Amino acid sequence: MNQHTYAKLSILAFGLILVSFVIVGFSRIVLRYETARLLGGPTLLAGFGLVCFLFVRGLFAYTNILPLESR
Repeated sequence: MNQHTYAKLSILAFGLILVSFVIVGFSRIVLRYETARLLGGPTLLAGFGLVCFLFVRGLFAYTNILPLESR
């Protein structure tokens, strides 16, 4: 993985978490709170999983176990 891909995935993770909050907010207008959370949950979970992956990948790059390519 190179630095450009790492940055793209970081922006994607931020976007997924932001979209999750937008889904919950807008669906709360017409649905109950529990249903709105169920709709926004998968995107929040995907964003959180991506953040965890990027954290571990960044930790590996920091310790030079698996460095990032600087293309």
